[in-house]
Amino acid sequence: MFSIEVKLAVVAPHDPLASDGAPAESSGAILIVEDDPEVRELLDILLKGEGHHTTTAPDGVAALALLAQGMIRPDLLLADYNLPNGLTGLQLAGKLRESLHREVPVIILTGDISPETKRDIARQNCAQLNKPVKVKELTHAIQLLLPSPRAEPVRAAAVDVSGGSPTVFVVDDDPQICEAMRMVFEDNGQHVEVYPTAEAFLKAFRPGRRACILVDAYLPGMSGLELIKQLRDSGHTPPAIMITGSSDVQMVVQAMKAGAVDFIEKPIGRDDLIAAVEQALEHDRDATKVVARQEEAAGHIASLTPRQREIMEMVLAGHPSKNIAADLDISQRTVENHRAEIMRRTGVKSLPALARLAISARPADVPK
Repeated sequence: MFSIEVKLAVVAPHDPLASDGAPAESSGAILIVEDDPEVRELLDILLKGEGHHTTTAPDGVAALALLAQGMIRPDLLLADYNLPNGLTGLQLAGKLRESLHREVPVIILTGDISPETKRDIARQNCAQLNKPVKVKELTHAIQLLLPSPRAEPVRAAAVDVSGGSPTVFVVDDDPQICEAMRMVFEDNGQHVEVYPTAEAFLKAFRPGRRACILVDAYLPGMSGLELIKQLRDSGHTPPAIMITGSSDVQMVVQAMKAGAVDFIEKPIGRDDLIAAVEQALEHDRDATKVVARQEEAAGHIASLTPRQREIMEMVLAGHPSKNIAADLDISQRTVENHRAEIMRRTGVKSLPALARLAISARPADVPK
């Protein structure tokens, strides 16, 4: 799992000062759950060398036993995805959070980089690091995720909002995508700022400017969905667009209900990208146009028959056609015909677009 870089790093003395002479980030209590004894020991030595308080366990069962005995109360969980004895690292994360009644930060280590695994990890608001893990990546992720007494909530600053081009914030951990978007928007005459994580964006963000946020759904650390929710809850609501590489209808629903004004899929063309941002900024500037679009969406939904609306709601709730057919006692072919007619009447080309339309028409009634 680890390269020689780790073995060299773990024997280096820990410097209590950062390179600029500032105090190092505060330490935390980290629970390490890894079934490979050598890897577990390396992680333990490394993180202790960084000033953290560590506890180790070979599997999820042993970790939960330590928790039940009051032996640990971790600030962060670092767990391998594939663990023995019936609990994956992700399942352990859920049980740990349930026991502690709080959203403990979690880093999942895995050699499985399939889209399904990444999606499962992101949905539980856990960070993912792929094996072999680099020391720099691991320590940086821990630094971002550990609660810090110096962290401050996003707050307003004295910013001149009168004039000037809007700022486009791009929050994505893929540097190539960030650079491509920067070029697109700068060519369009807009100011662009890019950030690799939600935490980095929040640290730099100051409300007041006319702006739009493009945020990737699956980020290391805080997810794009959690970022949008945090901005909404703090009262700072620049229009946000969720970007993702998958057509996940449930993610669309969650993002729109959290406050996102749009949801776009990668890859996206230059003109479509600019149009999405300009539409988001227009919504933010002119509330009457927002109402007009809601009324237009409601009109499309009203054109559906009661049966079509029933099927649409089941589709947006994530039910496959064969299950819908069984529940409604109709054939799967009939369900597929209704779905096609729903798309035709509403004028949308994809299920994420249908979800956006349904939420715009009646956000309070959209399935969770």
